[in-house]
Amino acid sequence: MDLNVLLDQYAIFNEIIILKRLVIVFIYAILAKGVDIFIDRILRSLALKTKITFDDKLINFLHVPIYWTVFWVGVLHALSIKPLNDPWQTILPQIAKSLILIIWLIAIFRVFNWIVGYYMSQAHERGKIGKDLFMLLKNVIRIIVIIAGLLWFLAIWQINLTPLFASAGIAGIAVALAAKDSLANFFGGISLFMDNAYKVGEYIILESGERGEVIEIGIRSTRIKTRDDVIVTVPNAIMANSKIINESAPIPRFRIRVPVGVAYGSNLDKVEDVLLGVADANEDIEKNPEPRVRMRSFADSSVNFELLCWVKDPREKGLQIHHLLKSAYNVFDEQGISIPFPQRDIHIKSGQAEAFQEEET
Repeated sequence: MDLNVLLDQYAIFNEIIILKRLVIVFIYAILAKGVDIFIDRILRSLALKTKITFDDKLINFLHVPIYWTVFWVGVLHALSIKPLNDPWQTILPQIAKSLILIIWLIAIFRVFNWIVGYYMSQAHERGKIGKDLFMLLKNVIRIIVIIAGLLWFLAIWQINLTPLFASAGIAGIAVALAAKDSLANFFGGISLFMDNAYKVGEYIILESGERGEVIEIGIRSTRIKTRDDVIVTVPNAIMANSKIINESAPIPRFRIRVPVGVAYGSNLDKVEDVLLGVADANEDIEKNPEPRVRMRSFADSSVNFELLCWVKDPREKGLQIHHLLKSAYNVFDEQGISIPFPQRDIHIKSGQAEAFQEEET
């Protein structure tokens, strides 16, 4: 049954409107307290039994806003019974609506702040984004929530927003034209973050050929440290539209290829066993996948093999190739396996040799 119809059955409430309003507010206050007890004792206990923590946080954020929303909806109900004298008929309902908006704006702001802070801080800790880009994205989301709440607040008070939107559009066009490169780099950084193309600490190869470790993903650019300890700064707009090879993804290990040549006449099975033994003796080489040896070609002076194995980190690529080549050279020397070098045989005919000697005399 409608609450107004129920109260209209009593003549006193029809005669004293203020009393009727107070009774409605009182009933809603009791209802708000009942909702408060239900959330605090039932929903919270159910949330504590789950393994996830998201529902516990959500209840903490929404508990108070729901309680006060029920109460202020009761105030609005009481004010709608019979029109008040101006200006109270205009001001009081708008104040109640504004308070409800502020309550929920704070709640939404806290929820978004927690969600963004939790998930984006994890992305920052895993190195997906730099600290400055993390803080910027967090502040941008805060500003969006505040602006949306402000526009809603103005709409409640029936303020004409057309001039505001027009001026904001002109200002937005001016800012976009003046800072188009900065905006391109900013949105390029966001696209890199969303695509998860690379993160801090990973080794990448740029389309231009530079190879290095990502040390920072900033608002405007990405910084890469090459093996020569040189910092290369590339705008995010270029990075977002370039081909990038990530040597550290999807797993950090990296396959290296060690070319080895042996003399013709060598025992090829023995060469293969020696190379596998060299890889197995190196503790920095991954044992799974297992190292393997492949014969590649018959060259002019050698039979060419290739030792294929995996290192734990791409930054160890050059160092481990160095160690493997040194070890292979020493073991080849111990096992009597020859490493050839280019040779040429020159044949001089006897007639040409005598003519050459006569010219000299």
